[in-house]
Amino acid sequence: MSGDRGLPPGPRWPPVVQSLALLRFRHRFVPALRRRHGPVFTVRTLPRDRRLVLFSGPEEAREIFAGDPDTLHGGEANAILRPVLGDHSLLLTDAAEHARARRLLMPAFNGAALRGYEPMVRSLAVEEVERWAVGDPFRSLDRMSALTLEVILRVVLGVTDEARLARLRPLVDQTVRVGPAVLLGREHPLLRRIGPWRAARETQRALDRVLAAEIGERRWRPARGDDVLSRLLRAEGAEGAAGAGEGGDGGERLGDAELRDHLVTLLLAGHETTATALSWTLFELGRDPAQLARAQRAAREGDTDHLQAVLQESMRLHPVIPMVVRHLTRPARVGAVELPAGVDVGPSILLMHSSARLHRDPGRFRPERFLDGEVAPHTWIPFGGGVRRCIGAGFSLMEGVAVLREVLTRYDVRAVDPGRERPMVRNITSVPRLGARIEVRPVAGPVAGPGVPDGGPAPEPVGPRRDA
Repeated sequence: MSGDRGLPPGPRWPPVVQSLALLRFRHRFVPALRRRHGPVFTVRTLPRDRRLVLFSGPEEAREIFAGDPDTLHGGEANAILRPVLGDHSLLLTDAAEHARARRLLMPAFNGAALRGYEPMVRSLAVEEVERWAVGDPFRSLDRMSALTLEVILRVVLGVTDEARLARLRPLVDQTVRVGPAVLLGREHPLLRRIGPWRAARETQRALDRVLAAEIGERRWRPARGDDVLSRLLRAEGAEGAAGAGEGGDGGERLGDAELRDHLVTLLLAGHETTATALSWTLFELGRDPAQLARAQRAAREGDTDHLQAVLQESMRLHPVIPMVVRHLTRPARVGAVELPAGVDVGPSILLMHSSARLHRDPGRFRPERFLDGEVAPHTWIPFGGGVRRCIGAGFSLMEGVAVLREVLTRYDVRAVDPGRERPMVRNITSVPRLGARIEVRPVAGPVAGPGVPDGGPAPEPVGPRRDA
């Protein structure tokens, strides 16, 4: 479609085919478009034959993230998620509504809140990893998914009752596991009545009923907890007090639908992404004995910086989300391209994270690049950027580091069949197709608590040498 409304070139396939290719086969489709059309290209997507212009350089990423949020709408660009997340989701709102939602949610993810969550994360991680069967290969993605789901249910909803957790776990998990075809056809009048599309809608209705009951009950008792729902209910009261002080009538009340959308967004966004990043991290450490030994030493010595770099490098090498997208509400220039209103634009995380121009030896797992100042701004963007940078970025990294400490102070890790593992698309995220299978064995010597050196020698690494 070269020359289509003056946009950069791109494939000529029908929008439905391009949408499926972008969602289902992104790891081959997007690099192929880069090779064929250059660093900037256009894809036609559903719904309504929208144009998406993808960029692969940090300069354009910086412009997009720093652009006027009234011109670059992130909420409109994420419209495909509306049937699941709802109209009030932080990912789907723009302008004043987005700023208000972010203001309400931010206190739940600031530094003080993260420090309060960490002991719970560590406790749940200990319970999980101490159940692992030594010497038996298992899918690390499944175990990390179970752990991060438990963490996010307790952090977001504050649920500790086992009966309620038992109802919530499968509903959240099933909502996350829908495939690209279900996501694309979810609102089609015919498809929504049959097969997996109908099942997805029924799962969502069941999840909504459980959340509605939780919200209704929590409104009737004081919101004293530190979970996100309690904080939102307290924030509602604070907004009311502020409104009354300014001559208002007590301020606006957060409706049940708005609370539901915020909670679902945090439950889904904070579960799958972190679990995937952790499973890839364990898999990469399990195929590189030298990196495993260095990470185990960092875990014993409480070297948070190195453990975070390990997690960051895994997120660079295996992007969970493929791109960051904004919708142009008026004409704008991005880089050297003049673009009309109505076009979606965004940097491709897949292309930027794998670029040899931006990252030396990009196919190699080398966490040190994040400690040596080698990673330039806007070349590592798993959490997006600007006023819409992921609100849970700090929580995700804190959780990942806490989990790695508990795993690595207890176990040596070996990747199983490393040559066969590939990324696969599930929902909008990329997960290990085979589940990032690993095998664990106890480390030599006594287990040291996180941040407490054991004074002993570094354990002997095990596992195959990583392919060059």
